[in-house]
Amino acid sequence: MTTSIRHIAKLARTSVSSVSRVLNNSGYASPELRDRVEAAIRALNYTPSKGARMLRGAPSRMIGLMLPSIDVPFFGILAHAIEQQLFQRGYQTLICSTAENMDHEARYMSMLLAQRVDGVIVASAFGNIEHFEILRDAHIPIVAIDRELSGIADDAVMADHEEGGRLMARHLIGLGHRSIAIVGAPAHSQPVQLRLRGISTEMAKHGIAPTAVRMAEEHSFAATYPLAQDLLATHPEITAIIGTTDISAIAAIHAVLDRGVSVPGDYSVIGFDDLPEAAYVFPRLTTVAQPIRDVGQLAARRLETLIAEHQAGHEPRPGAVMKVPVTLIHRDSTGPVRG
Repeated sequence: MTTSIRHIAKLARTSVSSVSRVLNNSGYASPELRDRVEAAIRALNYTPSKGARMLRGAPSRMIGLMLPSIDVPFFGILAHAIEQQLFQRGYQTLICSTAENMDHEARYMSMLLAQRVDGVIVASAFGNIEHFEILRDAHIPIVAIDRELSGIADDAVMADHEEGGRLMARHLIGLGHRSIAIVGAPAHSQPVQLRLRGISTEMAKHGIAPTAVRMAEEHSFAATYPLAQDLLATHPEITAIIGTTDISAIAAIHAVLDRGVSVPGDYSVIGFDDLPEAAYVFPRLTTVAQPIRDVGQLAARRLETLIAEHQAGHEPRPGAVMKVPVTLIHRDSTGPVRG
């Protein structure tokens, strides 16, 4: 039997009009009501009927963009690149900042479905992908960005994070460093985990391992600065610090300078991203550059292709992961190991 919103209303113990408000994101619905309705939608595996989809008429020309945070510089640049690329192609972008909260992600799923988006670009902060099934069941094309979303995304576009980790370690080892610490955030991030894997793999080739690793749950200067301070206080033998992001590396530079010692004379520091700030901090930050705008534009173009294939009725094909090369930018914050 085909599921209707009446079935959803019955299971959620509410009215049809209330279910409609949640589905269409129109009018007030309390958080508790939304939770009940969304749980009923998932339990009943509800998707709009073919007739309902036909009534929707022409494509909405709207795209959902779901990011963990837009106050982190990396994601702000990424959002701008994607929005501009899509705007030039006649799409409007609905930007959703999930605050790395799984409940926020799930609620945005329902909102994007109600807004009849033609496709979604997503950088999920979590490995749990069950709540994405509401979009898959509605046959909405999905492109994962900056990480993989196996089993849900049609395609993924990301920088080669693991190779970036190898480049960071290789650069420091080439300068004579053997006692190398790592500081960064967020610990649960798939890109960060790939960078850590690359660092460890490259160091193992030379018979060494990270001296210490300090990881925060929040990606910010405030969260990583005290971790860098702790590294310097408890491991006087280290000569270099790897920041898993530019923000973490900049926090490490500040921690070093605040102890009255120098970068790179006493400690070399390297980051990852090549944010604009990397060239403005003093000393200028050595970093692994990922082409953030290229990644965003490629994801937007890939999603547009998937939408066209979907609307033409093409059969789904196996998903592909597109890795964009990264490069080392050698500036002033790294140098030979101290005497």
